Amino acid sequence: MLREDFLPDYELTVSGLAEAVGVSRQSINELLRERRAISPEMALRLARLFGNSPEFWLNAQRAVDLWDAELLIEKDVRRIKPLSAA
Repeated sequence: MLREDFLPDYELTVSGLAEAVGVSRQSINELLRERRAISPEMALRLARLFGNSPEFWLNAQRAVDLWDAELLIEKDVRRIKPLSAA
């Protein structure tokens, strides 16, 4: 989302984004290559820059994390039998 929507819409480069939020170019590059998750600190920085909320960024990261986890352990989760209250 950051790479495909925000950077082009604001005409930002990796270097430009890094400078704007006060982190290294490497940090932004790792984030865009999905090698680093959005931390609460980064969420605060991005929210300030783009005028949205830190929760927006953390919720987006949480959705990605859940998606990845579901794909990873899908078969194991299907084997779990739900409990019912007595």
